[in-house]
Amino acid sequence: MRTFCGAGFTCLGFDSDSAKVEKLNAGRSYIKHIPASLIKRVIAAGLFKASDDPASLNACDAILICVPTPLTKMRDPDMSYVESTAHLIADQIRRGQLVVLESTTYPGTTREVIRPIIETSGLKAERDFFLAYSPEREDPGRTDHTTETIPKVIGGYGPTSGRIAAALYGAAVARTVSVSSCEVAESSKILENVYRSVNIAMINEIKMLFDRMGIDVWEVVDAASTKPFGFQPFYPGPGLGGHCIPIDPFYLTWKARQYEMSTRFIELAGEINTAMPDYVVVKLSEALNLSRKAINGARILVLGLAYKKDVDDIRESPSIALIELLRARGAKVDYNDPYVPRTPKQREHNLGMTSKKLSDKMLSSYDCVLIATNHSSYDYDRIVKNARLVVDTRNATANVKTHRRKIVKA
Repeated sequence: MRTFCGAGFTCLGFDSDSAKVEKLNAGRSYIKHIPASLIKRVIAAGLFKASDDPASLNACDAILICVPTPLTKMRDPDMSYVESTAHLIADQIRRGQLVVLESTTYPGTTREVIRPIIETSGLKAERDFFLAYSPEREDPGRTDHTTETIPKVIGGYGPTSGRIAAALYGAAVARTVSVSSCEVAESSKILENVYRSVNIAMINEIKMLFDRMGIDVWEVVDAASTKPFGFQPFYPGPGLGGHCIPIDPFYLTWKARQYEMSTRFIELAGEINTAMPDYVVVKLSEALNLSRKAINGARILVLGLAYKKDVDDIRESPSIALIELLRARGAKVDYNDPYVPRTPKQREHNLGMTSKKLSDKMLSSYDCVLIATNHSSYDYDRIVKNARLVVDTRNATANVKTHRRKIVKA
């Protein structure tokens, strides 16, 4: 929305959640990196409005689908959001419209799922309406790359669809990258996220090995990063978070089974990353034991609920898993996150917690402070000084000079 409005397009934000629609039309934002001032400005300029009325889609020249693509409990793709949106579009579509799927998914979704549903309208793709796939590419919290400057990969269902989609995005972003098909565009996004998942799993496994060897993995990565070629640094953590990397590789493993192929490398990476919260809890338990304290009954403060620093997004955050694991072992758990004042109800989690205000006295009241997200706003010197024990999963305390005996890296 921000990018297209900035390019002078008139945009409609459609959502079935009437509360979100009401908030947006009132000039309020529910996403941290989209300021309310921007919403008010584009509304005042007549460039944006929100609606929960499906009939409003008929007036649009292009419809961009940006809906969740989660996993089921069996780690199979949950296409319910994509399918329901396609049915909604099929009820409203008119000749000449462009439909673009942006949600990350397995190769073949646009052609095999979206197209047949929309064609129940009686209109045919590439003849009566146009269809393409262009993956969302963003990294919340970054300022060096924006939606406008990140190249936009575009794959059309057919050549005309591809050209029309490229013309649309080309009017709003600095560079478009047209590929030969929807499947190539879908695969490019999956590859990006598999690449990150596998490399993060590798460094997480090396972290566990180096920990046993008494070697600081963060120092090793920094040293290796001085090589000007052939190495890209990845850093360990308490697990994967966000709406892409923990989920998308499993979309490809599911699709691979249709071709009677086992993607062992990808699945192994997923297993390692998924197990990292358990590793952290074991390290925390061992640290408490050295202080003659059991995890059962211990008071633990988790710092950071968001899945990465300086954002308010908690989707698939390892902090959620950490809190649930600690609670299951009898710990009394609180959290602090300046970006997440309270825990929302999620599809599979409902922690029912509110962020605790930090103070010196409050920090000292816990048996352990667990740093799960390294927000820039945290004063780590103060945290380490006042805490009894600090378990650091992000190397956030690297520059703390005093009271280092309290710190355990995990």
